[in-house]
Amino acid sequence: MEKLVTDYLTSLELGDLQVFENMGVIPLFSPVKGGPAYLTLKEALEEGVLRVGEVDEGGSVPELKVENRGEKPVLLLDGEELAGAKQNRVLNTSILVPAKSQLVIPVSCTEAGRWHYETRYFEDSDNVLVHSVRSRKAQTVTESLERYAEFHSDQAQVWDEIDRVAEKAGVHSPTGAIRDVIQARGKELEEYLEAFPCRKGQRGLLVLINGRAAGMDVLSRATAYKVLHPKLLKSYAMEAFLTQGRKPPKPTMEKAREFLSRAANCEERKYRSVGLGWDYRFLGKRMVGSALVYRKAVVHTAFFEMAQAERTGRIAGLSSRRGFRGEYVF
Repeated sequence: MEKLVTDYLTSLELGDLQVFENMGVIPLFSPVKGGPAYLTLKEALEEGVLRVGEVDEGGSVPELKVENRGEKPVLLLDGEELAGAKQNRVLNTSILVPAKSQLVIPVSCTEAGRWHYETRYFEDSDNVLVHSVRSRKAQTVTESLERYAEFHSDQAQVWDEIDRVAEKAGVHSPTGAIRDVIQARGKELEEYLEAFPCRKGQRGLLVLINGRAAGMDVLSRATAYKVLHPKLLKSYAMEAFLTQGRKPPKPTMEKAREFLSRAANCEERKYRSVGLGWDYRFLGKRMVGSALVYRKAVVHTAFFEMAQAERTGRIAGLSSRRGFRGEYVF
C-alpha cells in the first residue's frame, strides 16, 4: 500500500467506544494537518457556488454535470445523494471539484421508477447511501476500474440492494427511491443520531454493527467532517436498525483495531481521479476501500467489511449483468 495512505491509517487515534442498541461508534481523530481547504457539497449548495444538473436535456443515468463557480474546491463524497432533476443519484466515488470549473461526474441511480424532471438542478438530499448498498456499490466500482478504468457501478445491483432495504424496512416508495425509505424511518434514525454526537476535532468514525466492524469514513478536515457527520451516521444507523436482534454481541475496541490493521494491509491500485488528485482503491480479505489523495493529503478514505463470497468469483460474470458499464433499460 502507498506509504502515505498507510501512514495516515496507522496514525489515526481512536476515541472512546460509544454504544446504542446494536451499534457501536468510535470517533476517529488524526494528528495529520488538514490539507487543502475545500467546501462540502452542503456548504457549496448553500453558498450558491455549486450547480449540479443533467449532462444535457435528455440526461444520462450514469453521469451528471457539475459547475463550481466558487474560489475553493468542493468535495463530493462517495455515496452522497443528490435529489431532483430526472432522478435521484449518488456519487460513485469521492471527487474534489476544482474551483471555477465544470466536470462530468460518475453516479448511480437511487430512484429506479422516475425519469422526468422534478427540478432543473439537484439539491442535497441530506443522505449518504445506506451502508450495505454503498459498500456493494464501492466493490463494483473498484471492479469496473480494474477491468475498464471507468468509475461505473453495477446499476442493476444497486437497484436490487435498494429493493432489499425497502422490503426489510417495510417501506414502499412509488418510484423506488432510497430517500423515501430513509425518510420513512426518520424517527428511529434520530435516536441513533442523538446517541452519537460529533466530538470536538473529530475527523471520522469507525462503526461496529452487531459486534462486527462494518466500516469507517475519515476526512482530512474536522470542519468538513462535522457537516457530514449526520449523513454518514444515518448511513450506518439504517443498516443497524434493519439488522437488530434480541441479544447482539457487544462491540469491542479489539474488533476496531483489527479492522484498521487489515485496512492498512490491503492490496492497492491507483487511478487518476475525475477531479483533483488520485483515486486509490484497496482490496483485502473481506474488505474493500478507497482514498482520495490530493497534494499528499488524504482528503477522504473509506473502508467497508464484506463477505468473502461477495469478492470471490464475481468479476468474471459482472460485465454481462444489466446495468454494468452504464447500460440501462427503462
